[in-house]
Amino acid sequence: MNESTIPTTRGREFWRGVRDEAPILLGVAPFGLIFGALAIAANISIPAAQAMSSIIFAGASQIIATQMIGAGASALVIVLVVFVVNLRHALYSASVAPNVQHLDSGWKVLLAYLLTDEAYAVTISHYNKTGDPSKKHWYFLGAGLTLWSTWQVSTALGIFIGAQLPPTWPLDFVLPLTFISVVVPALKDKAAIAAAVTAALVGLITLGFPFKTGLLVAAFIGILTGLLVEGRPA
Repeated sequence: MNESTIPTTRGREFWRGVRDEAPILLGVAPFGLIFGALAIAANISIPAAQAMSSIIFAGASQIIATQMIGAGASALVIVLVVFVVNLRHALYSASVAPNVQHLDSGWKVLLAYLLTDEAYAVTISHYNKTGDPSKKHWYFLGAGLTLWSTWQVSTALGIFIGAQLPPTWPLDFVLPLTFISVVVPALKDKAAIAAAVTAALVGLITLGFPFKTGLLVAAFIGILTGLLVEGRPA
């Protein structure tokens, strides 16, 4: 008897989500450790650092916001940059929405909170498989809670480790290395490469802009370049 023939229950769906999310945690946990250590290095208080992981719950945005806080950027600029970085979640939401439209508002709010890159990756794949769709939101819940729990624990460990490190240790170098490792494997076509190269060059040119606004400029010009290249006939 294979998995597709086993009767679906809420419990089975939940634990399938936990199981399928588990391998991804090998990459998530170090990311949480890095954030916690960077938050301490940026002189963010321990309660505030942990709260960022509970409230924002978005690794890339948290690390960027932490670096900008450490650099003294204004609250408005930080919010705008985080907004731009998180725009991809709107696409995730639009993709998942048809599968959860039968749920009540409480479920939708909870699942929206748990919708992250890693949770979306396994959940949308599961929704696209055959089977009873009425209970698949329990799979979503299992995957999302597994990721959330790991992120909270790894953040706490990172905060503890960061608090033990000498303040002179340059942890800022971890951020660009982390994002380079994330971005490079995703550069699979001309549009993506053009967007990344343009954004990098513009970022260097606008490095001296006040309050890190050069990051916004680089992001918008990079996105525009990618769209132009993608729309150009081969």
